[in-house]
Amino acid sequence: MSTAQIGDELPAREFPISRLDLVRYAGASGDFNPIHWNERFAKSVGLPDVIAHGMYTMAVAAQVVTDWVHDPGALIEYGVRFTRPVVVPDPAGATLTVTGKVTGIRADGVLEIELTATVDGQTVLAKARAAVRPPRGD
Repeated sequence: MSTAQIGDELPAREFPISRLDLVRYAGASGDFNPIHWNERFAKSVGLPDVIAHGMYTMAVAAQVVTDWVHDPGALIEYGVRFTRPVVVPDPAGATLTVTGKVTGIRADGVLEIELTATVDGQTVLAKARAAVRPPRGD
């Protein structure tokens, strides 16, 4: 946002993640790895349960930024490090909590944003950083 200042916080969001979300994402992405939908298989390879796709988690977290600037096309840079999988038990699912803060403003007005993404208080995405163009005529 053109009136944003360093230190401004983006509205925190909570995103429920269900097994159905993972199946839908698998269909859209083509990633049908059974660790994302088959509990028995996930446990057989040492996971505690089915886990969310990393790219799904990353995309959901980015929504905090794109909703804040009201323009998905304003996102020009985005990167994260995956620190732990998002376990999605059935039927409860998981809740991804995402917060963000403006950490820099470049000479051209591009806003640098740092995100925090957690599940049950544990960080699931580290070094989550985005850069967005502020809306024109704001």
